[in-house]
Amino acid sequence: MATKFKVVDRITPMLLPPNLQDWLPNDHMVHFIVDAVTMLDLRDIQVNERGTGSAQYPPSMMLALLIYCYATGRFSSRGIEQATHFDIAVRYICGGEHHPDHSVICAFRTANSALFSECFVKVLMLAREMGELKSIGTVSVDGTKIKADASKHAAVSYKKAGEIIAELELEVGELMQKADKADQTPLDDGLTLPDEISRRKERIAKLKGARQVIEDRYESTRQEKTAEYEQKMDARNKRKENGGKVMGPDPKPPSNTPEDKAQMNFTDPDSRIMKQGNGQHFEQSYNAQAAVETDSYLIVGEQVSVATNDRHELSPTLASIPEELGSPDDVLADAGYYGEKALSEIESDGTTTTYVPPKRNGHRVRIRDIEKVPDPMPPPEDAPFVDKMRHRLSTKAGKAKYALRKQTVEPVFGIIKEVLGFRQFSLRGHPKVQIEWTLLCLSYNMKRLHKLTCSSLVPSKPEFAIS
Repeated sequence: MATKFKVVDRITPMLLPPNLQDWLPNDHMVHFIVDAVTMLDLRDIQVNERGTGSAQYPPSMMLALLIYCYATGRFSSRGIEQATHFDIAVRYICGGEHHPDHSVICAFRTANSALFSECFVKVLMLAREMGELKSIGTVSVDGTKIKADASKHAAVSYKKAGEIIAELELEVGELMQKADKADQTPLDDGLTLPDEISRRKERIAKLKGARQVIEDRYESTRQEKTAEYEQKMDARNKRKENGGKVMGPDPKPPSNTPEDKAQMNFTDPDSRIMKQGNGQHFEQSYNAQAAVETDSYLIVGEQVSVATNDRHELSPTLASIPEELGSPDDVLADAGYYGEKALSEIESDGTTTTYVPPKRNGHRVRIRDIEKVPDPMPPPEDAPFVDKMRHRLSTKAGKAKYALRKQTVEPVFGIIKEVLGFRQFSLRGHPKVQIEWTLLCLSYNMKRLHKLTCSSLVPSKPEFAIS
C-alpha cells in the first residue's frame, strides 16, 4: 500500500479572507487579554484629540498589544513590531492588517505611565471580582536586580574621575603652550591643536559633572549616616554617665566626601553598580521590588529602586499596594529588609504584623529545626523589638508563616526572569524604568489571572505553574 501524505498547498490563494479568531483556541490567553482590556476605562489615555495628522491606533489595541507581548516574553519595540507580521495572536490583536511602527510602540509605552499604573490597580480589582483575589491577608516582599540598558564599562568612579581630570588639565596646559609658541611641529593627519584642546575641555566638563552628581547623591546619604553616628554617640555617652561599661572603640563620623569607588554611569546616570547572582560579579542595574499575595501569586505592589540593598525598601513597596485592596495582615521579608524603625512604623497601626528575621539564616536544615519542641515563652511587653521579632519567628506558627516567603515571591521572580526572559530593561532613566516594571507586573498579573481562570474550569496539576 502506498504511503499517504496530506496536501500542503502554499501557492493557491484563499477564496475568502481568513477569520483570525478561528485560528486560535477558545481558551487562548489573547482572548482573555483583549476582553479584559475592553472592560477597562481608558478615557484618561493620552491621544491626539485635535484629530490632525494620520489616523491613530486605538488605545485599547495598543494596550492589549503591549500586555500580550510582555506576557509572552517580547519586550523591545522592534520585536513587537515584527510580531505584528508573523504571530497569529498578535495579528489578531491588531485586526490582521495594522502594524504599528516600533517608534509608535515606544512612544505609547513611555507616554502612558499613569495608564499602566491605573490598569495595574483595575486588573487587581478585576481579580477580586472574579474571586481569585479574595483578600490581601499575607504578602511576601522581595527584590531582584535587573540589568539596566547600559554597560558597567561606561561608568567612572569618583577617584578615577579626579585622576583623569588632573591628567587632562595637564595635557590642556601643554597644548596651550604649544599654541602660544606657535609650534609648527606637525600632528597626525586630521588633528589640530584647537580641536585637541576643545576635546579635552569637553571631557573635563563631563567628568566634573559626574563628580558633582556623585557628591550630590552622597550628601543625602551623609546626612543619614551623620544622624546615625550622633545617635550612637549619645547612647554611648549616656551609658558612660550612668557608670556602664562601653565596649569597643567610638564610632567614626561619616566622611565629608564620597567613597573613592562611588560611580556614575554616562549611558544611564540613574542606574547603579549592584551585586548580581551570588555576589561574585557586578552589573549596572536597578533594584526591582514586588509584593506578592501568597494565595493567588498575584503581584499586588511594585516599585523600582536605585538602592543597592533592600534595607529601606519595605515601606515604599508596601505603600505601592493600592488603597482599594487595603493593608495586609502579615508581611514576609528576608533579613535584608530588617530595620527596627521601619518595621515599628509598619506595625504602628495595629493591623499589620511583620515577619522579618534580624539576621540571615543558612539554608541548611538543622536538627533543632525539625524537632518537635514547645513554643518558647514570650518576652515581656517592654522587651526590645528585636527580641519580640526573634520570638515571633521561633514559634511554630511563625515558622509556618515565614516559610511561605520563599514559596511565593521567589517563584514569581523566577517566572519573570526564566519563563518570560526579562533580564534587562529596554528603557533608560529611573522614571522610564519604573514605567516598564509596572507594565511587566501588569502583564504578569494578566497572565496569572488567565491561568487561575482556566484552572477553575479545567482540572490541572496541584503544583504552581503559569503557562
